[in-house]
Order: sequence, then structure tokens, then C-alpha cells
Amino acid sequence: MKTLKTISLLTLSLVLFTSCAEKKKENTETTEEDSTEVLAQVMEVEEVAPNIVEVAASNDNFSTLVAAVTAADLVSTLSSEGPFTVFAPVNDAFSKLPEGTVETLLKPENKETLTGILTYHVVSGKFEAAAVIDAINSNDGKFTVTTVQGNAIDLSLADGKVVLTDAKGGTATVVIADVAASNGVIHAIDSVIMPE
Repeated sequence: MKTLKTISLLTLSLVLFTSCAEKKKENTETTEEDSTEVLAQVMEVEEVAPNIVEVAASNDNFSTLVAAVTAADLVSTLSSEGPFTVFAPVNDAFSKLPEGTVETLLKPENKETLTGILTYHVVSGKFEAAAVIDAINSNDGKFTVTTVQGNAIDLSLADGKVVLTDAKGGTATVVIADVAASNGVIHAIDSVIMPE
């Protein structure tokens, strides 16, 4: 009888131990699943594409442009939701301007002029290269867009590349197209274009 009692007690202990172990395993699995879900959400947040200003700031070819955008207090505007299409002059484009022009434009007293020039390089909406080329071809070789500054730019094709003609008749060529950003697209250009 004593042996039967001992066996019964051992069996009951084993059942309780197994039950607790399974419950603990379920809790561990739930915790692991929850951790995996949280990690996936964090990774998703980290994979958000940078905005136009962040893309430009991460590329040494746009350091003069970034300095100008900062001086004109346009960082928050170009970091906003958009979407925007930015025809972004590379550093070499700024170096084509007459000597001292960039330094003069970066002075606080010339902020309004600088802002006008920079916003002349920005168009509301997202226009990727394929859409721009289609629009040019659909409009007898010339597509006119209105910039955020208010003046227009004529877009055309030359040797398969998109060419911008500004209000003063100056031109710039797109040298790198479709640089993606979370709030639009950047097309790098080889010259600074000027409004009226």
C-alpha cells in the first residue's frame, strides 16, 4: 500500500512538472514571437528612405547645395512631406558661376535672392526621368514646368539627355537622374539655372 501511495505521488508530481514545463514553453514561444514582431517593426522604421535634404547631405557632390539650402532656411521645407522634384546642381555647377557669386549669395543680406534661386530648382510633385521624357515627347519636344519659385523651366532632350532651359536662356543638363528620396526625387544637373 505504501508502494502504491509512493507511485501515485510520483505520477502526480510528474504530471504537474510536465504541465508546468509545457506552460513555460508556451510562454517562452509567445515571448519569442512578440520579440520577433517588435524587431521587425523596428527594422521597418529604420529602413525608411532619407528625405531630399538627407540624401543631398550624404553625397559630397552636393555640399555647396546643402550649404546654400541651409543658409536660405529651406531645410525644413525640403524635408517636408512633398513630394518634390529637385534639379540639384552639383558642386561643379556652382563653380561655373562667376567668382565670388556663391560666397555673396550665402551672406545673410542675400537670403531672399538665394531662396529665389534655390526654389527655382524645385518643382512640386514627383517627376521621374521616364515621365519627364514621355512629357517632352508628347509635347513636340518641349515640356514646361512651373517651379516653386513661380517662374517656368523648359525641358527638352539633347542626345538622349534632359536639358533645362531657364528664364534667361541658360541651360543645364541632367547628369544623374532618379535619385530616390522619401519625399520626392532628385535629378543632378551640371549648371545652376537662374530665374528672371
